[in-house]
Amino acid sequence: MEERIVARESALPFRALPAAAIRGRGPVQMVRSLLILLRGVAAAMQLLGRERPDAILGTGGYVCVPLFVAAKLRRIPTMIYLPDVVPGLAVRLLSRIADLTAVNVSDALPRLGLHEGHRRAIVTGYPVRPELFTIDRAAARAAFGIAPDQMVLLVYGGSRGARNVNRAIAALLPTLLPLCTIIHVCGREGDQAWLEEAAARLDPALRARYLLFPYLESGSAQSMAAALAAADVTVCRSGASTLAELPAVGLPAVLVPYPYVHQDENADYLVQRGAALKVADQAMLGDGDPAEGPLAQAVRRLLTDGGMRKQMAARSRALARPDAAHALAMALIGLAQRSSA
Repeated sequence: MEERIVARESALPFRALPAAAIRGRGPVQMVRSLLILLRGVAAAMQLLGRERPDAILGTGGYVCVPLFVAAKLRRIPTMIYLPDVVPGLAVRLLSRIADLTAVNVSDALPRLGLHEGHRRAIVTGYPVRPELFTIDRAAARAAFGIAPDQMVLLVYGGSRGARNVNRAIAALLPTLLPLCTIIHVCGREGDQAWLEEAAARLDPALRARYLLFPYLESGSAQSMAAALAAADVTVCRSGASTLAELPAVGLPAVLVPYPYVHQDENADYLVQRGAALKVADQAMLGDGDPAEGPLAQAVRRLLTDGGMRKQMAARSRALARPDAAHALAMALIGLAQRSSA
């Protein structure tokens, strides 16, 4: 899958390495995984011998382990980058052997036994598309056919969507559409059909305010960047990119963390700084009338309280790091220059 993505989105060469997860496996599978990792280290040694890089950037995952071990053996400097607040097992391991650990937010450093100012640590932010900082809000709204004075709620869950969020929004369409236009990016996992059926049952005037998309293509007028710029409030998950994309456009948010990974800590980073509200996945609709449930209340509060939205937008925008890509690049170049000196 990764090879197809690289080929579709860039001209970069792709090289695969044998790798395997170790955590949570039985003894037999663990031995097999260790043998795969050893093969991965051997393959990485050969790859590094051919390519002779001056420095290596890794973004976590067990696939980075054999490469970083081989780099250590060949004395090639490495930098591991953590986009989330909470590191996984691989990043915790790689941070110990990497020459430099870069993180999106400073809250992640203590979880790696590091602190700001440590010689092996740097806080860079998360690189996002530059257009997020410059896109024109009026033009973005015009691309979706939305009037300048209309309140807009953006709902999204990544390219695959977020089924529980989609279901909750479907239940709340009659409640929320009288207050706003909804741009709903539902993902390409089959939810569009039943969401269209739910919308078809609405009064035509409300149905016209529900803009449903499976996905928004980058580079088009109706892009994800345009949707973020057009919105007044968003409901979304709290993956790593949320920590950068929402501040880039100063967008107040109701975050619904995906419950099986460490998205709660990402959400808490924004909530604690006054840039978002948080609703638990299993609590979105509550136990009674969905229109009075936690998600509906949080969204309604933001849509109707202009002062709160303005304050939250300012606090979100204050967290933006427009220089994140440059900071990461300069740190990597610094490692490379140190290697070749």
